[in-house]
Amino acid sequence: MQDKINELESKIESAQLGGGEKRIEAQHAKNKLTARERIHFLMDEGSFEEIGMFVTHRSSNFGLENNKPLGDGVVTGYGNINGRLTYVFAQDFTVMGGSLAEAHAEKIVKIMDLAMKNGAPLIGLNDSGGARIQEGVVSLGGYADIFYRNTLASGVIPQLSAIMGPCAGGAVYSPALTDFISMVENTSYMFVTGPDVVKTVTHEEVTSEELGGASTHSTKSGVTHFTYANEIECINGLKKLLSYIPQNCEEDAPSLPYTAGDEKREKLNSIIPQNSNQPYDILEVISGTVDGNSFHEVHKDYAENIVVGFARMAGKSIGIVANQPAFLAGVLDNNSSKKGARFVRFCDAFNIPLLVFEDVPGFLPGTDQEWNAIITNGAKLLYAFSEATVPRITVITRKAYGGAYDVMNSKHIGADMNFAWPSSEIAVMGAKGAAEIIFKKEIKEAADSEAKLKEKEAEYAEMFANPYNAAARGYVDEVIRPDQTREKLIKAFKMLENKVDVLPKKKHGNIPM
Repeated sequence: MQDKINELESKIESAQLGGGEKRIEAQHAKNKLTARERIHFLMDEGSFEEIGMFVTHRSSNFGLENNKPLGDGVVTGYGNINGRLTYVFAQDFTVMGGSLAEAHAEKIVKIMDLAMKNGAPLIGLNDSGGARIQEGVVSLGGYADIFYRNTLASGVIPQLSAIMGPCAGGAVYSPALTDFISMVENTSYMFVTGPDVVKTVTHEEVTSEELGGASTHSTKSGVTHFTYANEIECINGLKKLLSYIPQNCEEDAPSLPYTAGDEKREKLNSIIPQNSNQPYDILEVISGTVDGNSFHEVHKDYAENIVVGFARMAGKSIGIVANQPAFLAGVLDNNSSKKGARFVRFCDAFNIPLLVFEDVPGFLPGTDQEWNAIITNGAKLLYAFSEATVPRITVITRKAYGGAYDVMNSKHIGADMNFAWPSSEIAVMGAKGAAEIIFKKEIKEAADSEAKLKEKEAEYAEMFANPYNAAARGYVDEVIRPDQTREKLIKAFKMLENKVDVLPKKKHGNIPM
């Protein structure tokens, strides 16, 4: 076994050489790991305990009575990942195409039940041809049993899905119900209906990769949160992700040792451009504020006008939501609102404090946005922040305009601490647009309307395009120099670590869907 693993690692390593220009070709044909090899790389050495190794299916239809492989196409069990208890199932495509039926589903359900009872994360390694058609409705029932437990486990234990091969039809809804989905480039795909059905119904010619590959779902649909060049990278990504999140909803995320030092970050003083319309990269602000090299971005290639991900502040795990001025000026739109809302809700479910970096000129205008429900989708982000009870801190770096100011974790919707840099502009709208409305008559009647507009624009900016009016009303707790940000945040999160916030008693809210 070890010789084979070494050979596979060697192949993967050699395929990554040469500047990464040529990745593994047709990995699904010769370089895919087996289910047990995947578990070997995922779990701590010698910690995996298999459950249900001798389970076989109970069907005798279509010749199945003479084909009863042990395990029924899925490996299930538990073990440790970096010393922490974790449950796992890995579908085995080499056994009846990894197809799911009654016994196969029962094994997965048993693992899910154990994970919930014992408060530990669940990882699903999906590689299946779909429902086993020879078993008919019991295959469909098996999927539903899994979906039901995915829903019960949601918000109770972390659920991670890795798509290591095909995942089609009803099978896609189990990963969709989990917290994070990872996919492997060129060897994994997800879709409800495959290319042949699409061609029959809509006459569209599309490949499996184009329809539901890793690139498609990471950039267009947003279905997947992470993509990796190969399976080893994917497995290591799962381990890294787990390091930021707790075992269950009753615990805190693991902390790393931290020694306090000089927390000033002079680099932050020079990031914001003098011209307020000039973009900058919010990732520079994030990396200059959090613990070194600790930011782990989620949904990197989808809705890039908002950045979400995990990081550490003084060794403790936090979730970050940040507008990205380098993409669409950091506006909120349909996709970024949904992306942000889901991440906020995950962090709140698992006791991970939230840090928001705000530089938002508003919501993206246009018929496309309005007709695709920017009202409902924008409300999702608003709802997510409003119901979150974890410690919440906002840093306004530059623009905070209009309704987007309210939505991005403002004091008015329950933020605990709000800081602003001197470069902040907190107003209903930009100075030019406001001046054109407020002083419309004066500008029209002026001998030099252009000069008058500039005069009134400067007047409005002097009065409102700053953080001090908001600070005077207590909407901003403190106006700070950028280089003070890390120090202030460490102290604020320390102050808030025992926060208790109780929502009104109810069965559950009705988030705008």
